[in-house]
Amino acid sequence: MGSLPSKVVGGRTYVHVDALSLLDAASAARVAEAERLAQRARRADFTLVRIDDAGPCIALLNYPAFDADPFPALRESWLADLDRGTVSYRTYADSLNPPILHRKELLLPPDDPRREVYAALTAVCESIGLFDDVKRIGYRRQWLALVREKGYRIEGHALVPLGNDDSDLDDEEPAPAHAGWQASRHLTALTRYSFSAPVQSLARHGFLDGRYRLFDYGCGRGDDVRGLVENGLDAAGWDPFHAPDQPIQSADIVNLGFVINVIEDVDERLEALTRAWSLAERLLVVSVMLANQNAPRGERFRDGVMTRRGTFQKYFSQAEIKAWLEQALDEEAIPVAPGVLYVFRDKDAEQRFLLNRYRPSAPLRASPSSLRARQRRPPSGAEGKPRRDRAAEKYAALREPLDRLRERWLSLGRTPDKSEVDDLVILTEAFGSLPKALRFLETRHDPAEIAQAAAARAADLTVYFALMQFAQRKPYSHLERGLQQDIKAFFGDYATAKAQALDLLFKIADTESLAGACRQAAEQGLGWLDSGQSLQLHASLVERLPPLLRIYVGCAAVLYGDARHADLVKIHIGSGKVSLMRYDDFAGQPLPRLIERVKIKLRDLDIEYFAYGEEYAPPYLFHKSRYLNEEFPNYPEQVAFEQALDDLGQFDLTGYGPPPEAFLETLARHRWTLAGFDLVRPRTLAELDAPCGRFLTFRQLIACGETQADTGLPNLPRQPESYDALLELTERVLDPVIDYFGMIRLTYGFCSPQLARQIPGRIDPKRDQHAAHELNRLGKPVCDRLGAAVDFIVEDESMLEVARWIVANTPFDRLYFYGDDLPIHVSHGPNRDRQIVLMIAGKSGRLVPQVVSSLPEAGARGSA
Repeated sequence: MGSLPSKVVGGRTYVHVDALSLLDAASAARVAEAERLAQRARRADFTLVRIDDAGPCIALLNYPAFDADPFPALRESWLADLDRGTVSYRTYADSLNPPILHRKELLLPPDDPRREVYAALTAVCESIGLFDDVKRIGYRRQWLALVREKGYRIEGHALVPLGNDDSDLDDEEPAPAHAGWQASRHLTALTRYSFSAPVQSLARHGFLDGRYRLFDYGCGRGDDVRGLVENGLDAAGWDPFHAPDQPIQSADIVNLGFVINVIEDVDERLEALTRAWSLAERLLVVSVMLANQNAPRGERFRDGVMTRRGTFQKYFSQAEIKAWLEQALDEEAIPVAPGVLYVFRDKDAEQRFLLNRYRPSAPLRASPSSLRARQRRPPSGAEGKPRRDRAAEKYAALREPLDRLRERWLSLGRTPDKSEVDDLVILTEAFGSLPKALRFLETRHDPAEIAQAAAARAADLTVYFALMQFAQRKPYSHLERGLQQDIKAFFGDYATAKAQALDLLFKIADTESLAGACRQAAEQGLGWLDSGQSLQLHASLVERLPPLLRIYVGCAAVLYGDARHADLVKIHIGSGKVSLMRYDDFAGQPLPRLIERVKIKLRDLDIEYFAYGEEYAPPYLFHKSRYLNEEFPNYPEQVAFEQALDDLGQFDLTGYGPPPEAFLETLARHRWTLAGFDLVRPRTLAELDAPCGRFLTFRQLIACGETQADTGLPNLPRQPESYDALLELTERVLDPVIDYFGMIRLTYGFCSPQLARQIPGRIDPKRDQHAAHELNRLGKPVCDRLGAAVDFIVEDESMLEVARWIVANTPFDRLYFYGDDLPIHVSHGPNRDRQIVLMIAGKSGRLVPQVVSSLPEAGARGSA
């Protein structure tokens, strides 16, 4: 696009709307068509345009703070596919970690007065190395962390060194949504132990925060109890074999973990259950082994199997264990994970658990602009002097209790009752009453936040009541006090709440409503939409879905257990199914392998389990970033890895992609290997007869010159990078030539320093790139240009036509043309200079190089 002011990243050109008038006619027409498809207007709706240089897509990007923010965040985008005539929308309005923009000056017209300020900021960033690691600069959270690591903070369009006082550490980045949750440190400690599945479920649901006593009935060797005690929790246990002398005692929570499935006598099994239930004052946790197609085989014995080790195992289905518990205890058993169920004695606790289970765990966050106290100007007196702001002073003096009250208000979505306020005495003494304290808060904060919190809380309650009716739970004899307050505030009465929830519940059978909700979720960055088929997303994002989809997944949880134990959740739009997938080290691997898949059939009330391992090879998950959002750990690294993998152009990643063995074999053949979230070259030398591209071997590129044949020198590369360079030259240049013209004849290929000393005539190892990445006696590259080069000819072809085709179709570095019937010299290297050199005979007969912008036309090739 010539001298157009723009930024090019990965084959995509970014242009500011103020520079669109400088586009060539073809590009301008493409942008206009994208505007028409998206029904958006430049400046009013979007700030930048992204043009796919080799594809049919145009993106319209809205950076509303482009001028004010030195590194503005993307708020929304419209991606227009001009070939298909379709538009997809994505909003980042609620994202905690939106994409951000750098080097703004490159996007503006040359005479734009803003360029100087923006360029000065870019120069400072470059001088302190902020742009060195491109994986850390694309998203706000990682970018702000990097700026702090370098010892700076952002102030306007400038970087200011951090001082030693805390004021220099003001949070420009929103704190993580879970930052205020005190139990998070406790859970981190818990993960150091191999806790059992039921104990881990208790941790996930907040029962291990120190408020409750736990007794492990059938504790085995006591690993869970020991770990809990070491974490400061009140825990004890008893086991008939390993801890028979320990007292059997009641507790708030009793864990019956993997006990009843090893008891072969049905009556003794029931006795163990009822004894454990008698000890549970609030909650009984029961866990069993579940049946799947990989369950260990053994000799049938009663209702289970006798294993090869001589132990008994009863394998339940989720529905079977739920039904058995409810029949035995005459209480509802709530599945929370595969084979893990809760039975509550405390019905208020059960209501709170169910309600909290279906609401987002992350509280609504306040933007800095919402804090009116920080935005106000000090009041002025008659003479223009600032007056004393007593309200601000009062807020500062009572900040902690007021902030806790506000957090409580946002959490409830309604004004808190006196019984729900921790600092009631302090606030009443300071303001006279709780309502006055609440009114004071209203004057200091944005009322829109309360409205947003109220809408979110009403949605949570609707989901809760819908799932209560789907599960056909018996009505509670009384409603928990907080729930009574919620119903009164949001619905007026209980009947209205249930009726509204039932209306929404019925909509999960409406395919059109489901498809619309899935489309809305995808627009908010919640999952990957296969239009009309499914929405697939990470389990942590389920709680942020539209209420209809939360009900849909919640219905599956009623049958199966908490979906959050899985990594990915797949919502099937038309078939009434939910699939849960669990992977090996999902967060820590760019290509995690599937180890378990569960398909929950809502229409049939049935569950299918599929385990991957010995019998079924665990497949890789390709394009993992599709199912995440930008707030997920390692998201920028994941996106960069996938881009690098796509750039290789060696894999068809549609569907499930290639099997792991074939994938790794292809990577190795092209001299790549996985190292964390990076694709790296191996540090090994290639076998000489190994393929180098699709048509040649490394030996052919190394043993192809006359001097090498005459001297018999091994001429072997000693640097792994030389093999990599030869392979890249072959894949990027030689393979395409052979594909188009047929087999080539190599006349000169790799040249080691030893061979170069034996070649008579004019060669220039320091410039010709035939030495690839080999080093001289001083340990420095023989040729600073690096890369690799060959000379070749195509028999019975015009070498001018071959050269012209290379210039038009390959990313070459340098091309030397000697004549229509002579070999050409071509190289590929990191610079990709695309330099064309004609070798023209001078008066003395010696060939003189002449750098040209293009090769002569076919009719004029005699002049070459």
